[in-house]
Amino acid sequence: MSYFTTTDGTSIYYKDWGAGQPIVFSHAWPLNADAWDAQMMFFAERGYRVIAHDRRGHGRSSQPWQGHDMDTYADDLAGLLDSLDLKDAMLVGHSAGGGEVVRYIARHGTKRVAKAVLLAAVPPLMLQTPANPDGLPMAVFDGMRAGVRADRAQFLKDVAAPLFGANRPDAKVSQGTLDAFWRDGMQTSIKAVYDCIKAFSETDFTEDLRRVTVPALVLQGDDDQMVPLGISGLPTAKLMPQARLKIYEGASHGLCVTHADRVNADLLEFIQS
Repeated sequence: MSYFTTTDGTSIYYKDWGAGQPIVFSHAWPLNADAWDAQMMFFAERGYRVIAHDRRGHGRSSQPWQGHDMDTYADDLAGLLDSLDLKDAMLVGHSAGGGEVVRYIARHGTKRVAKAVLLAAVPPLMLQTPANPDGLPMAVFDGMRAGVRADRAQFLKDVAAPLFGANRPDAKVSQGTLDAFWRDGMQTSIKAVYDCIKAFSETDFTEDLRRVTVPALVLQGDDDQMVPLGISGLPTAKLMPQARLKIYEGASHGLCVTHADRVNADLLEFIQS
């Protein structure tokens, strides 16, 4: 198993497969690198080097008390790219991982980055504020935190259905997919699950997005029940100088799994363009 150690002594697990131009994946809350299995298999088999890490507190990484914020997540990602001396990488982030990618570029620049992809990502800002009236009320995120504290196991089971759109009529989402989400969420420290809610909901990425000057692709479903398209993908694509947006009709927040073939095809087209 591969690890690197951050500046504060946290051990970060990562998987590193294949050879060729690197594609680096940043996963969603509250999962780990295994969430990218469908993408990593696809691209490693096609001559790319694919890398994904377990965010601090998640999966096989160590579980520190501190550092569950976007600045630290971005710095951890920088540590990974620096330790592997990656160049000409395409960064791909899903949900909270999209915020991590954007904050990484804002803090560390694009010297190692060729392109960026945001999948159902949380930027520019999820929380409702006077300057962001269309955002979600704080009560939504307070409710999530209360659910984590009261009964994390049941809370994660309840979240899985809307996340993958399994609560929609005629949904075709396997029980295994829902179970895997629960399993991976339970492997994450409760402190990381709890604190990351604040990180992904209250961080304002508006100025960060303007610094994403490399070519960027935004993918999102129009039936995203977790991160609504109108407050995320639509404004995000307008803020990045070289972004293009693709909307998947009827797709849920978990499109990396439910629409894996289409996501993979779009990512391949983008990296080859």
